[in-house]
Amino acid sequence: MNIKKLELNEQVPIQLLLEADPSEQLIMDYVHRGQCFVAEIDQQVIGAYVLLEKTLDTIELKNIVIKDEFQGQGLGKKLLVHSIEQARKKGYQALEVGTGNSSIGQLAFYQKCGFRMIGVDLNFFIRHYSEVIIENGIQCRDMILLRKEL
Repeated sequence: MNIKKLELNEQVPIQLLLEADPSEQLIMDYVHRGQCFVAEIDQQVIGAYVLLEKTLDTIELKNIVIKDEFQGQGLGKKLLVHSIEQARKKGYQALEVGTGNSSIGQLAFYQKCGFRMIGVDLNFFIRHYSEVIIENGIQCRDMILLRKEL
């Protein structure tokens, strides 16, 4: 797997990013303000993530996704490790990520990778998404915020 920063003239893998965030409008906003990285196998984009500066010492992982057929192979963890390395290279002290209260697998994934829960943004998904999101039989309402010190 090769991971590279998306250049300005390259097409944003919007369909892939929509698998992790159902709002095209929000995705386009943070992609244009941040940096998008793509993971490729045999020149096919199979994963992506977006980093966006939050404060002078904290950067946020806004979206991280691996195509369904490539999941379960440790590629998501490789993408996350790459994002951590990028944040460190840029001199940030911490990496933060938010995920839904119903995203049980993602909550476990981030904690296994050293992230700690630091807060809850109540009703985030109610405020920002017009469609109801259901995952694991649970309505996604709240954003769980996690942080990893670098």
